[in-house]
Amino acid sequence: MIRNGVPLPPTVYPLAKGRVWAMLAGSLVFIALGIVFVVAHSTVKMTVAGAVAVPFFGFCSVIIAQRLLRDRPELVLDEAGVDHVRLGRFGWDEIAAVRIREQRVRNTSQWFIELVLHDPDAYLARAPKLVRSTASMNARLGFGPASMATNTLPVPPETVLDAMRRHCPGLAVQH
Repeated sequence: MIRNGVPLPPTVYPLAKGRVWAMLAGSLVFIALGIVFVVAHSTVKMTVAGAVAVPFFGFCSVIIAQRLLRDRPELVLDEAGVDHVRLGRFGWDEIAAVRIREQRVRNTSQWFIELVLHDPDAYLARAPKLVRSTASMNARLGFGPASMATNTLPVPPETVLDAMRRHCPGLAVQH
């Protein structure tokens, strides 16, 4: 978008490192608990839980550590579109609408910004492998393939939507 003859500079959101360090610490705690469950052999359920927890949270820890080590913004909005560190690049013309979504698990909520795409299949054809592998699970939860968790962003989701509308004034927002 151009204002007063000057293009709007990109809006850059860095990784919320404090939150991500906390996620890494949590994953490491679950790895330790999993090891204790496997070593203790107190019940079959605990042993199985430990055997599942160690590789799962180990994988999560590796992914989280990689994000901390990369010196790359989490999200960039500019006149051409959206660039998300995990989801990739989207042109504004690919995005039909955006919406803030909540996923509740027991007594906690996880907030997402969902990009509602004109052609989700075209995106999935070029999407990163991790996005493609989780697309069917997201669909079962009622989400499209282009949903970004807001817990790694340093601002609330409403602030991101406001910035999106500044860069693309005609962008539809679903509630």
